[in-house]
Amino acid sequence: MSAVITAMFDEYGAADRVRLDLVRDGFPTDRVDLTAGCEPGRAAFAPAASLHEMFARHFRTLFCGDDERVCAERLAERIEHGGAAVTVHPRGPLETARACEILERARPLEVAQHDVANQRLEHAAAGHERPWIRSFWIETDHPADCIYCRLFERHSH
Repeated sequence: MSAVITAMFDEYGAADRVRLDLVRDGFPTDRVDLTAGCEPGRAAFAPAASLHEMFARHFRTLFCGDDERVCAERLAERIEHGGAAVTVHPRGPLETARACEILERARPLEVAQHDVANQRLEHAAAGHERPWIRSFWIETDHPADCIYCRLFERHSH
């Protein structure tokens, strides 16, 4: 299993704001999950006889260590009682640090982590604050006046 950070909040609105903050910060939407009674997210795909079991199975897939089963049960119970969880799947130390900073700033009830210290080195986030898109060089002496015309010079529009 890859690195996972889950923050538990006492209500849905707080978790939804944190999810939005993470996405605005640049985390892809497929690596930020919100799990709540009103929005089960990926937990809805876990076959189960009850809501508690559905949430518990979901969190057991994220926190799969034998010593983490208690954590999965606790998170499922909190969701059953109106809480909401935001889960981030960071890639690399830069994203992990940034995710922890954003989550902690929102003052969660609890933060659970899995395999954060044993991540493989991935370059998912830039080491500098300037977006990489600004590194493109656009030549001004080209006859085409837009990027699409430059990319598809052989085609007329």
